[in-house]
Amino acid sequence: MSSEPVLELADVGVVFRSGRRHTVTAMDGVTFRIAAGETLGLVGESGSGKTTTGAVALGLRRPTSGTVRFLGAPHGGRRTRAGAIQAVLQNPHWSLNPRLTVADSVAEPLAAVEGGRLRTHRPAALRILDRVGLPASFAERLPHELSGGQRQRVAIARALITHPRFIVFDEAVSALDVSVQAQILNLVHDLQSEQGFGALFISHDLAAVRYLAHRVAVMRAGAIVELADAHRFYTTPQHPYSRQLLETL
Repeated sequence: MSSEPVLELADVGVVFRSGRRHTVTAMDGVTFRIAAGETLGLVGESGSGKTTTGAVALGLRRPTSGTVRFLGAPHGGRRTRAGAIQAVLQNPHWSLNPRLTVADSVAEPLAAVEGGRLRTHRPAALRILDRVGLPASFAERLPHELSGGQRQRVAIARALITHPRFIVFDEAVSALDVSVQAQILNLVHDLQSEQGFGALFISHDLAAVRYLAHRVAVMRAGAIVELADAHRFYTTPQHPYSRQLLETL
């Protein structure tokens, strides 16, 4: 794991306006860094600001205040090449076109980055499908012909085919059975070891975060109330809210 940060948030705030007079603070002074090869687990209750933080990390939402840097440059600048940042979401139905075969779905991001027809990128799609545990026999299947775990493997293959430097996993295993969750978590762990991407792993599942994260950030009401090495967080949490969350394990 490199010490060089892939993503940096410094004192980031996001405020949503609700009508003319009302505002909602989704992020308040959020600061963290994620290095290459590192996973930061982001935990907290629903409505704590986790998803907004993920959107800021992906460059999908501009912060109201503070700065976001990717590879040392302003997020969205020249160094943010297409495909360098990817996401794996809770429900792969959101990212898989029901009319595209598995091979075409996986090839689609690479075609968007490098150009050319989907068939041009089929060899790369088959290679990454094999790496995520789906043999060539799955290439012509449609999403509805796959199990939930298989669809999530396809979603991971789609994210990895562009060789990203950073991936946001937003509740990526929460919709899966426990046994399938373990398979996907093992896969992500192995792929990160091989490819060295930084990751933000957003989840309400503290057991899943414990398996993957190098460090853990606890979010409450838009602010990070604790940021610690994973071992220290799970053995000696400092904040009362962290201890409250860990009581659910």
